[in-house]
Amino acid sequence: MWQRAVCVGLLALALGYLCVLGPELPPAALRQLSASLLGTLRRARSLEARTVAAWQAAIVRPARGWERVAVGVNACVDVVLSGVKLLEALGLEPGDGKNHAVLSSGQDLREAFTHFMERGAAAERFFSDAVAFRDIARTASEHPAAQLYVGGNAALIGQKLATNPDLKILLCGPVGPKLHELLDDNVVVPPESMQERDEFHLILEYQAGEQWGRVRAPTANRFIFSHDLSNGALNMLEVFVSSLDEFQPDLVVLSGLHMMEGQSKEMRQRRLMEAVASISDIPTDIPIHLELASMTDQDFMSNIMHQQVFPLVNSIGLNEQELLFLTQAASGPHASLASWSGIPDVGVVSDILFWILKEHGKAAERESDLTRIHFHTLAYHILATVDGHWGNQAAAVAAGARAAGTQACATDTIDTSRVLLKAPREFLTSHTEAPAKISLNPDEPVVHWHRGGISFHFTPVLVCKDPVRTVGLGDAISAEGLLYSEVYPQ
Repeated sequence: MWQRAVCVGLLALALGYLCVLGPELPPAALRQLSASLLGTLRRARSLEARTVAAWQAAIVRPARGWERVAVGVNACVDVVLSGVKLLEALGLEPGDGKNHAVLSSGQDLREAFTHFMERGAAAERFFSDAVAFRDIARTASEHPAAQLYVGGNAALIGQKLATNPDLKILLCGPVGPKLHELLDDNVVVPPESMQERDEFHLILEYQAGEQWGRVRAPTANRFIFSHDLSNGALNMLEVFVSSLDEFQPDLVVLSGLHMMEGQSKEMRQRRLMEAVASISDIPTDIPIHLELASMTDQDFMSNIMHQQVFPLVNSIGLNEQELLFLTQAASGPHASLASWSGIPDVGVVSDILFWILKEHGKAAERESDLTRIHFHTLAYHILATVDGHWGNQAAAVAAGARAAGTQACATDTIDTSRVLLKAPREFLTSHTEAPAKISLNPDEPVVHWHRGGISFHFTPVLVCKDPVRTVGLGDAISAEGLLYSEVYPQ
């Protein structure tokens, strides 16, 4: 760091010396020397500082922004604390990890948390035993290190959007007294959406390098679990759709389908079809964004894709775990990949995004409105859009990445001393077709490529070295990306 500072100082002196000698030098020589020194000075700044400066120039408001956004339908109170501290408070000892699709005991919790901590991966699970969950939730909420926040993808997206004073936000979900108290004043909650008790979700965080027994977390992340019946049955979906007539939104954001995994297969199937019928009632001129979340049942994911949910929405937000699970559930490209190894390969991600939009997106021969996917992972983001439907996506993907850096570090602006550029400096854009090879330039961090009628916008993320809070990052990213996106009238 000090070497760079010395270099910058010397270059500044050199520029000053040039200014003094300017009259003695030919104009062409002066211009060439000045440009060379300024270029060297620019490169002497950190990669992170150069990226932030380039983002500032790229992030511009769309010509036509949103005014009224309706968000539903999962909402809760998040109890956030260290996963290791909670497991220790519950008297659980370190041991081997094991993935569980559904949790039913403290032992299941210990094994599942260990499994995902070892991989540095986010996950969300349903806890089937109501009594056991109530005891664990009480221990968690009474822990001295516990913090209570707005929770649930829909509520988090609504809360993030509400920080923009030009937007009016409607939030519909199971809103209890504590959650209502935590919500921004700019968020309107329909009276029919209020309930006597809050739904609590437990968010167990771990830091990069944190150790529990023999397990060491490669990156910071979180493990979420709950016994949430209101959100699990999408109880507020019909209330949400019926409230749209009065609110008159110009954008609808929908989340919570993943919460149905805790239901029986028959109940889940019936409720999904009812959800499809309700979503179909939303006027087609109002764009719908669907935010996905962690799932474990491949049949359920396949149903969401094929039983008219994907075709009903215009935009999807998802992370690397959800993207891989999606292609595995539908036998898409790279479905044989069991898990990601480190930073997800950009070419693999690009292939899957391309396949989703080509197979399930808007096309002349297919009744589908899907034209946009916002993919986010720790080190980078990609926005993939069908040509002719969305604008300002370079600004949108940069704004989403900036939001990741500020929220993780809990700062208003990105502090370049607290973040790292971890994205690959070179990557291929595909592994199934003739790819382009991209070299990342921090002075032009938003990279664009085109493939078969679909545009891709890529940008790195400046990863917080010591994150303050990881929960809700994906929701903040999607919200910010939507805020800067513009949909073209068709």
